[in-house]
Amino acid sequence: MKLRIRDNAIRLRLTQGEVATLAKDGRLAAQTAFPEARRFGYAIESSPACVAPAAYYTDQGITVRLPESAVLAWAASGQVAIAGEQRLDDGALLTLLVEKDFACLAPRPGEDDSDTFPHPEADAGRC
Repeated sequence: MKLRIRDNAIRLRLTQGEVATLAKDGRLAAQTAFPEARRFGYAIESSPACVAPAAYYTDQGITVRLPESAVLAWAASGQVAIAGEQRLDDGALLTLLVEKDFACLAPRPGEDDSDTFPHPEADAGRC
């Protein structure tokens, strides 16, 4: 699972296996280690009680929660992403985007595309 944070936007990209795990188990988590044995965690959850995408921040990290029905439909289809916005206490918006991770069109050193989704433009002769 890849995490990208930019200003008030959180974006997660999931491989085929990760999408399947989220649909089956309802949760997927990862973490990044730092010096002094500190860790930053991030997770994505699917919940039948959730009505819209939302993010939560705690001392353990970030959790993005999605409606279970949206996750199941997304996992079983060609739909690329689940998007949402969450109103913050100060009135600003936090943008959330969860996407299927596509293979790169051009090989990149160090990039593992083994479990990514086939890129929709790969058949257009761009590889």
